[in-house]
Amino acid sequence: MSQSAALPHLYSPFTIRNLRIKNRIMSTGHDTTLPTAFVPNDALIAYQQARAQGGVGLIVLQVAGVHETARYTSHLLMATSDDCIPGYRRLAEVCHAEGAAVFGQLFHPGREIMETAEGTAPVAYAPSAVPNQRFHVMPRAMSTTMIGEIVEGYGEAARRLEQAGIDGVEIVGSHGYLPSQFVNPRVNVREDAYGGSLDNRLRFIRESLAAIRARTGPDFVVGLRFSSEDSDLNGLTPEEVAEVLTALDGSFDYFNLTVGSSASFGGAVHIAPAMAFSSAYGAPSAAAVKRKVKTPVFYAGRVNQPQDAEQLIAKGEADMVGMTRALICDPDMPAKAEQGRFDDIRACIACNQACIGHFQLGVPISCIQHPETGRELRYGKVLPAGAAKKVLVAGGGPAGMKAASIAASRGHDVTLYEASGRLGGQALLAQLLPRRMEFGGIVTNLTREAELAGVTVVRNTRVDRALVERERPDVVIIATGATPRHPELPGAETAHVVDAWQVLRDEANVGSSVLVADWRCDWIGMGVAEKLARAGCKVRLAVNGYMPGQRIQAYVRDHWAGVLHDLGIEVIPYADLYGVDGQTVYLAHVTGREPIIIDGIDTLVTSLGHEAVNALEAELEGLVAEIHSIGDCLTPRTAEEAVLEGLKVGWAL
Repeated sequence: MSQSAALPHLYSPFTIRNLRIKNRIMSTGHDTTLPTAFVPNDALIAYQQARAQGGVGLIVLQVAGVHETARYTSHLLMATSDDCIPGYRRLAEVCHAEGAAVFGQLFHPGREIMETAEGTAPVAYAPSAVPNQRFHVMPRAMSTTMIGEIVEGYGEAARRLEQAGIDGVEIVGSHGYLPSQFVNPRVNVREDAYGGSLDNRLRFIRESLAAIRARTGPDFVVGLRFSSEDSDLNGLTPEEVAEVLTALDGSFDYFNLTVGSSASFGGAVHIAPAMAFSSAYGAPSAAAVKRKVKTPVFYAGRVNQPQDAEQLIAKGEADMVGMTRALICDPDMPAKAEQGRFDDIRACIACNQACIGHFQLGVPISCIQHPETGRELRYGKVLPAGAAKKVLVAGGGPAGMKAASIAASRGHDVTLYEASGRLGGQALLAQLLPRRMEFGGIVTNLTREAELAGVTVVRNTRVDRALVERERPDVVIIATGATPRHPELPGAETAHVVDAWQVLRDEANVGSSVLVADWRCDWIGMGVAEKLARAGCKVRLAVNGYMPGQRIQAYVRDHWAGVLHDLGIEVIPYADLYGVDGQTVYLAHVTGREPIIIDGIDTLVTSLGHEAVNALEAELEGLVAEIHSIGDCLTPRTAEEAVLEGLKVGWAL
């Protein structure tokens, strides 16, 4: 039986107006940071083309501003002039040629503005002068004249996208953006025709929809993106959302529902929920709306497996399912599932590091497991090597596995040696933490890539000069990783000091009162602190930055910070470790340098960085003409850099 037969609901077509969508898998609108000059460019077109070629049914493009005041970042699309039409037309043509339907998103953030191109604080316009929590923006209330301009902007933007051949648009009212701000009685305190009663608060949405309908043809699809719950103290409740969407039932061609709000830290973590959240956790609130309306309901939020999407549709909880990060991680996921190649799917692990994390850094989108994403113009198609070489890879962590699979897929004869009995490197440790088991998926996925590429894997064998002399490779790729850094710590011999790796491996007998000294300010310190607190320890977490998780993606960090707070973990920021004496740990404020002395500590757990394991470089000097060092053995960083360097060296051979 084919996988499409096993997933009959997911691979059944869906028709809106006269548009037939070939399956129920949707790539929802998401910022890519790929556009330049505010219009679709070659990089964005190649990115979306890859997903269309991979078999997705519907691509919803990233937001396009409908008014000059909608520029919430310096790298969004703008649909405020006809200059955008050629780029949209090329994008539509390449995606249609692969069988995918294409919608655009029409957008105004209201008060949810992050930046200006000049780097100065923006003037944000909203229904009322009510500030948000997350960006600390005090907006200016819109005049009725400006409201009229923005309404017209929705209509004109839709006209341009239809002229370019785009199949439809959706008004972005999700995540506390402008349409939601008009609807929310705690954010919209106007006393004119746009405030007060529900009908008045819905006026902006209805007028925007009418403007779109007036300027587009009868087959043009118009949907509404909305949060079924904001998860924000001052946001819309599920009951309020149900009332709003019931009032709009029959007006839009579909509702595209998700969870969360940009307006607060607690609401924003749901914009791209990390692996700590269960699969499709927001689907019940979307299903509650679906039971009350006749309008088709799409759902998006933490769905990364086709079987889960199938169940949502089969149970009647959604008509289409957004699988955006799954498609970022594996653009070919729809085709693989349809062909029954489930084991070949590169499953998203919801780490957020290179997708939404890159957007928040202002750099193009990618994926730590699949760095080809966002780099399609350079790495979109594997090219055969000019001449096959014998390649030896030392180390079976993420860097070594990626380098081996890329080199083998290009026609080289590749053997990967791993000193231990398991592939995976430090990813095997990451998966041991509470609610981080999914990180181990990177090991499963890269192992499968190496198998499919034809890599020969030899475990329990450490590479040394004698082995290389025996095998006589043309190329050696060193990916031997790193080990915990143990700088000299005065007094360490008088105390119980262990490192984070020992804790994760359950190699340390940790006492009841613990201080975790976290130099890295990443997932390790937070994860070890949570693990020990859940084991019953009293935990203090001392970080030498301004907050725990300073170096990891905001939604992962902010949710985790709440977990640590709820567990009663004391956080000591701006703290350097400089000594220990028995049960006393000595810290110093990183700027004031005044001592911070913590007594009554049974165990000091250190996460003080890593040291590269690179002795093999010197050992092989003069023996092999071509040697490459990648990943942590080059210098310790993260899995993202390791996999990217594996890709690059595999291409360079």
